[in-house]
Amino acid sequence: MPSIHRIILYRLLAAWVVMSLLIGAVVSWAGLARIDRQLAALATAELRKFTAANLALLAQPETARHALDELRAQLAREHFIAGEFQDRDRRRLAAMIDPQYAEKAMEIVRLAVELPLDQRRQFRKFTTDGQGGLRVLVPFRTAGGEPAGYFEGAFLIDPDVAARLREEMVATLLVALAAVGLTTLCLYPIILALNRNVTRQSRDLLAGNIELMEVVGSAVAKRDSATSMHNYRVATYAVRLAETLGLGSIEIRDLVAGAFLHDVGKIGICDQILLKSGPLDADEFEVMKRHVTIGVEILLKSKWLLRARDVVEFHHERYDGSGYPRGLAGEDIPLLARIFAVVDVFDALTSIRPYKDALAFGEAMEVVCAGSGRLFDPRIADAFCGIAATLYRDTRGVPEAEVEERLQRMIARYFAVTP
Repeated sequence: MPSIHRIILYRLLAAWVVMSLLIGAVVSWAGLARIDRQLAALATAELRKFTAANLALLAQPETARHALDELRAQLAREHFIAGEFQDRDRRRLAAMIDPQYAEKAMEIVRLAVELPLDQRRQFRKFTTDGQGGLRVLVPFRTAGGEPAGYFEGAFLIDPDVAARLREEMVATLLVALAAVGLTTLCLYPIILALNRNVTRQSRDLLAGNIELMEVVGSAVAKRDSATSMHNYRVATYAVRLAETLGLGSIEIRDLVAGAFLHDVGKIGICDQILLKSGPLDADEFEVMKRHVTIGVEILLKSKWLLRARDVVEFHHERYDGSGYPRGLAGEDIPLLARIFAVVDVFDALTSIRPYKDALAFGEAMEVVCAGSGRLFDPRIADAFCGIAATLYRDTRGVPEAEVEERLQRMIARYFAVTP
């Protein structure tokens, strides 16, 4: 199972990436908008001063041209390459174009989008020959606050100024991202502390569920055998066989649950049939078959125990279709049930039951091998034959407490959350 530390770190990293992208986008957008406003302010600051001082001269076209001539040198210093004064109805009073930028100015005019007419400064960005610029529209008012006219011009952005403003924006962006990163790191111990209690409670709940599963399985197993070791053995066999077949952790957890609860439905079978010392007749066997449906009905009471359903419901199906309750065949039988069928039959053959003695290991293996392709999935039976001797020795030649302890370690590996 993944470490809770890794889970928290991965989620915080994902949150940092998302927040960085969002904040980076907002800061970048705000920064670019601020740069545009600053450049527009630079473009119009001196122009407003000049116009305020010469507003009376702009009342007539002739005086407007004279004022524009006086302003030409100043506009050039401020990087205006073209400009014109307009009256309050946007009629041109006078215009100027810096000769060295004549072609650029004409291209800008040709591609220009009409700026909205109101009493606020308006601007649009443009790019020409790789250099950025602004088209600005600056309104003017009389001393009494009445609209007096407009100045519309094309302004080339000083590369040094633009670079400085961009550097300021990048610095702001880096500070914002660093703040997000620092906040994320500060959240790690806080979230970890909050999760410790939840994790502890989750482990206790998981341990309780596993104990309940074992207790229920053991209670049922003791009805038709002297001990509950059958469940411990078949669970051990099933997990080792699943590992050999390359099953994943989720499937193995479901298989463990199924191993403990595979015969839970026998709790509903009367002792006269369950503990009968001889073979069951046809009617008795039909009653015995009902333990499968009873088991499924019991599992339906718990979502957690329901993970054992495939094993409980289908471990008596046979590969050739001769099993019960549905007569499924081949790969129509769920994989976990096919795995469990092999180990359940093997342990039953090598165990003492009220109606039989235990077979020796070799005799039991002959039965398993004979059932390959008929009772059992051949691939699964072959895999079991490769590990059966070791499994038998490890479970039959050691104290029962050691078998149980080994299984508990195995269960912990697949169910426990690593701190």
